[in-house]
Amino acid sequence: MKELLQKYNIEDKIIAAGVSGGADSLALVLMANEQLAPLGKKIIALTVDHGLRPSSADEAAYVAQIMAQHNIEHHILHWEGKKPTTGIEEAAREARFALMSNWCQENDVRCLMLAHHSQDQAETFLMRLQRGSGLQGLCAIREIAERRGLLILRPLLKMPPQELQNYLQARNIRWIEDESNEDDRFLRNKIRHFLPVLEQNIGISVADICHTAERLQSADDYIQSQVSHFFATQVQSEYSADITCFDFDAYKSLHKELQFRILGALLEKIYIPRAENVLRLQQRLMEDSFKCATLGKKEILLYEGKIWLIPELAVKQKTYRAEWKEFTTQNPQYKKQKLPPKVKFAIIHAWRKNDI
Repeated sequence: MKELLQKYNIEDKIIAAGVSGGADSLALVLMANEQLAPLGKKIIALTVDHGLRPSSADEAAYVAQIMAQHNIEHHILHWEGKKPTTGIEEAAREARFALMSNWCQENDVRCLMLAHHSQDQAETFLMRLQRGSGLQGLCAIREIAERRGLLILRPLLKMPPQELQNYLQARNIRWIEDESNEDDRFLRNKIRHFLPVLEQNIGISVADICHTAERLQSADDYIQSQVSHFFATQVQSEYSADITCFDFDAYKSLHKELQFRILGALLEKIYIPRAENVLRLQQRLMEDSFKCATLGKKEILLYEGKIWLIPELAVKQKTYRAEWKEFTTQNPQYKKQKLPPKVKFAIIHAWRKNDI
């Protein structure tokens, strides 16, 4: 764990860790405390009582007991309100993360450790493969990621789950088995039970899958660096954070994968688009007849060799002309700029909100 923090220059003194009572997360928080406390780090354990099973409160109390025995600060977070009847697994996962991330933000904690291990990585890779994911999806789980302003750390990602169980057994610590892990209605459980068969019959091991995901992550990192370079050299957002443009010829000269990534990244500023919608827009941009399109809450238009992305707004011609005159009187640097009417209206809209 020390190596992970050094690798990414993480110097935070307080690090939170999610712990459910299962072997993986119990081992995570105890290992983290054992290895990082001597370095001056404080580990804070967070347990979510989801209330989906009658035993959930008892499980949270058991975790609290273990944490107290090891002098680890511990907080139980409760998932309140009505629970969904469908999509429970996904909803519970989102609720867990929301509760932990909110706690971290409220308590000025920047880093959250999660207990994903090598088998989780292999399962995620195969689930993404089954869904037909592209490169980004097949990268599966990253050992470090940023989400909702939090740094998510996964120091166990290369460790087999059996090693985590061995760690607890050596310390006579009991863990809680989640009975839902045996329910084959869930795709992840089906894949988990299939992994030994895959290795026995074809010779593809969990380690092999994890290595492939790691190689794909390296390729994805390179592509992302090229996207970042394009943003730094070509994408302009001088008018407002919601109003951006870039040179169309420079964009067209790029590989299709870079074009796809750039469009997706620009659209994600307002909402997360579906990949097929971004691909459809990318294809439309390459048509000679392209002038404008909308996707989500963005309007995309071609004007004077530039592609503009602006918030989708209803333009009132008379109003915007009068207001543009007032705006340029106060901001004369815009008077000589050649801009499409819709961009002018978007600038005025931002001006009204004091965004620029």
